[in-house]
Amino acid sequence: MSQSTTAHQHDQHGRHDQHSRHDQHGAPHEHAQQPVRDVLHIPAGEGRSVWLSGDVYTVKLTHEESGGSLTFLEASVPPGGGPPLHIHADADEAFYLLSGELDITARGRTYAVRPGDFVFIPKGTPHRFRNNGIHTARQLLLFSPSGVDRFFLEAGSPPVPGTPPPPPETEDLPRVVAIGERHHLFQAAEESR
Repeated sequence: MSQSTTAHQHDQHGRHDQHSRHDQHGAPHEHAQQPVRDVLHIPAGEGRSVWLSGDVYTVKLTHEESGGSLTFLEASVPPGGGPPLHIHADADEAFYLLSGELDITARGRTYAVRPGDFVFIPKGTPHRFRNNGIHTARQLLLFSPSGVDRFFLEAGSPPVPGTPPPPPETEDLPRVVAIGERHHLFQAAEESR
């Protein structure tokens, strides 16, 4: 295993060299070609929010902002909320529940998720979540690689302050499905028991 050197080194003459990013064999380090991105701070309550599937999704980190590595969202899921069974064809998804309770179903198994619980869904896995409780659930969603934010921002509708999101059954599902397919997110068939 090779050890990489840091970006801040001294050359053979003792001068400070900020651009030396090579491993012990002199080959460029794999991160040497990565563009430098700015640090991003999104304060609480900020980010672009949309209504979708009866829920409120707030995008905290977009595809463009992460350089394609990940998408990060915060979701508020009222009782009865949650999307239908679906598949992310090219992105893993991770859930971290902050408050409330959710039932997350994947591969025929339902997980009773409580605050502090973490669930990882590999790409290509049919899954869904639903709030079967009486209080709104709040969760963090991470997608890797990124790009799913584009689906949420295109398919969702602008929220109206002081008004709860409309129930999922009022959504234009054919429109949402068509947008999803463009972003490699597909409806999945219900599993028969």
